[in-house]
Amino acid sequence: LLGEIVSRLKEGPMYYPDDEITDQTQRQLAAEIIREKTLLCLSDEVPHGVAVEVMSYKTNAKGILEINATIYCEKKSHKGIIVGSGGNMIKKIGRLSRIDIEKMTDTKVFLELWVKIKEDWRNSDSILKEFGYKSN
Repeated sequence: LLGEIVSRLKEGPMYYPDDEITDQTQRQLAAEIIREKTLLCLSDEVPHGVAVEVMSYKTNAKGILEINATIYCEKKSHKGIIVGSGGNMIKKIGRLSRIDIEKMTDTKVFLELWVKIKEDWRNSDSILKEFGYKSN
């Protein structure tokens, strides 16, 4: 049945070039990479109540991509876990994120991360829109 259906489908227009794999900007992808690394490094310690906002994304005079991003969590205790003892966890998240962002952009990256608390952000429509998780 599936073969018969496919054989009768008409080819539609191409909406994106063959080599385009996403409609997301590199800035948005950088935020998702940072969020991914945060969740991977923390696994069960911090629930998925983590969002990342890229505050600035620019190439400096030396050709280095400078990214300043904030990791938002919902609780003070989560902030401490994300930062880690002596800042070790945030450094690990930053290192792993930087490596993947450099691969994606094919350039050197200077990544600065901050951690802030935004209580109950997952239940706020305005904050979800601000972070890009919900459309207008």
